[in-house]
Amino acid sequence: MPMNPFTLRGYAMKEAAMREYKVKHFQLKGLNGISDLQIETHLELYVGYVTNTNRLNAQLNELAGSGRASSPEYAELTRRLGFEYNGMRLHELYFENLTSHFVELNHDSLLYERLDDAFGRFESWRRDFVAVATMRGVGWAALYEDPETGRLSNHWITLHEHGHPAGFRPLLVMDVWEHAFMVDHRPTERERYIDSFFANVNWAEVEHRFGCREHDGHMSTHT
Repeated sequence: MPMNPFTLRGYAMKEAAMREYKVKHFQLKGLNGISDLQIETHLELYVGYVTNTNRLNAQLNELAGSGRASSPEYAELTRRLGFEYNGMRLHELYFENLTSHFVELNHDSLLYERLDDAFGRFESWRRDFVAVATMRGVGWAALYEDPETGRLSNHWITLHEHGHPAGFRPLLVMDVWEHAFMVDHRPTERERYIDSFFANVNWAEVEHRFGCREHDGHMSTHT
């Protein structure tokens, strides 16, 4: 007899609840134009996303275990999990692609070459990324790679969970919620924060993410 899908969901949530996410630690003191206090405040918010992700997984596990996986409460918590989980992961990607030891992206690197190809010039890619990052609203700007084609493109993510291109790999992630810069700048000074962000990009980390493409045997040649 086939198992009830809600029972299967219960098993999945129990496994998720047993694997708690841990807060990651980042060495980000001494950034150029982003104060230590700004980073400390931002990291406190990140810890909240980790805590809430674990709490939601536990609550969903409890509901599924008591046979309430088809309840409205379960449905709403499941939707909320997307917000909290993506908030956790996007912040980790953001902090990981910052460094106080900034080095320009090598013009001879494959990533520079692909950005040059995709946007006509590397500088055109940066202008496009900044245009995305200065859009009105709260969310994220991200450079993604399509693993099927190798195509690079910039995207706006509303809140944490709306706008991710399914299956794409995030390479460079920038938080443009006001909390990312409100200690150092007024809410109307997002462009100054964007300049500071680019003065601290950890291009080695971005290239590492891009380099993972070599392990995807299913990807076709770049177009």
